[in-house]
Amino acid sequence: MTTPNKLPSLDARTEEGRAQREKTPRTALAALAARPAAYDPVARLMWQGESRVKQLLPIRYHRMLANPLSFYRGGALLMADDLARGASTSIEVQLCGDAHLSNFGVFSSPEGRMVFDVDDFDETDVGPFEWDVKRLVASTVIASHLLGHNVHQQEAIAMDVAKEYRRAMQRFAKETRLDVWYATLDVDAVMKDLRGFLADHAMQKVNTVISDVKAHDSKKSYGKLVNYESVTPRIRLQPPLITSLGDLGGTPTGKREILDGVLEGYKHTLSSDRRELLDQYESVDAARKVVGVGSVGTQCYVVLLVGRDRDDPFFLQIKEAQSSVVSIALARPSTLQPGERVVHGQKLMQATSDVFLGWHTLDVGDTSRSFYVRQLYDNKASVIIEQLNESLLVAYGRVCAWTLARAHARSGKSAEIAGYLGKNDRFESSMTTFGLAYRDRNQSDYLAMQSAAKQGRITVTS
Repeated sequence: MTTPNKLPSLDARTEEGRAQREKTPRTALAALAARPAAYDPVARLMWQGESRVKQLLPIRYHRMLANPLSFYRGGALLMADDLARGASTSIEVQLCGDAHLSNFGVFSSPEGRMVFDVDDFDETDVGPFEWDVKRLVASTVIASHLLGHNVHQQEAIAMDVAKEYRRAMQRFAKETRLDVWYATLDVDAVMKDLRGFLADHAMQKVNTVISDVKAHDSKKSYGKLVNYESVTPRIRLQPPLITSLGDLGGTPTGKREILDGVLEGYKHTLSSDRRELLDQYESVDAARKVVGVGSVGTQCYVVLLVGRDRDDPFFLQIKEAQSSVVSIALARPSTLQPGERVVHGQKLMQATSDVFLGWHTLDVGDTSRSFYVRQLYDNKASVIIEQLNESLLVAYGRVCAWTLARAHARSGKSAEIAGYLGKNDRFESSMTTFGLAYRDRNQSDYLAMQSAAKQGRITVTS
């Protein structure tokens, strides 16, 4: 136990972060490390695909080739490799691991409030805090470039986003642990809190962005996925995106037994009241579902359950978790099972998580496979980045930066991070320089994948 005269102080923690600048100057974060001469980004992505469903890889490549921003979304491993070769601080927190603009969104809290938060944690792991910031800032530069903005506009947007992270972290450093931990991120509270940070015209832009996604309704989404033509409701198949278990090779019964085994084991990671609620539902159908961009090719299934009667549908998503790109790049395996890692990271970083979030690892033949389980829809919606104008992109980027800072603060290192960041613009200047450099590297990798598709190295299909 810490003795009273040795209790840590805010000033001491801040000074500890400031001292980090001697080891890793903020200006050092601007540099994008060179790659080894033999590094082949396409080969690296193909290597990653070896642990995924081979038949789905052409869909993954097709989605990545939509534009440079889509490629960036699917290239988290490439960036993690690049970050691991560069300068990093030793201030580590729970990372999102893939904190680009499209991995933030609006969804329902357990109490039914609309909240805004980070919403993708497949790559979550412990690592240097600035890795997430770099990924977020680079995504805003790439998005800005895609929207046709000139380099000065791209720089301004990146500076604004990084500055928002720094200012927000300085604020969270002064809050108590419980204030940070229990802080709600419902949309109304976000709007109220941000009024102290954003000018009125910027707040109007934020309101515009958020209101566009708040109308998403999970009941409508369920309606599109459920077929009521038979006595027992069934999942509406949409090959190759939603596929019957019988079309996947092997026996449908065997795959269903695996899913049932995951669900049975997963229940034990839920609280007793959630298990009681889940037991009131009956599983009636299951199918494989293709999701996201970077996740395409991982084993992902949806299970249809019914509650009160056939008109009370409920979906769970069972998704395979693999090693995070952070742990791969750092060559530092997680101490947690992959599914547990995802659940742990999400619960730590999100202010309010899915009440049905859980995990289970089981042996399938000679292979240990880890899954996490969550609701398929909880009124979840994301902003369509390609439809934002310049001012909306700035506003949205700043909200994401503010949200990321709060997520990082939940790891308890806000004072140390704030001390490192300081009060001038050196940090955001470095993030901007890095973001512009990564825009060019991402473009080069994107063109390399285009070339690989034309040469037949990879197969592309929708």
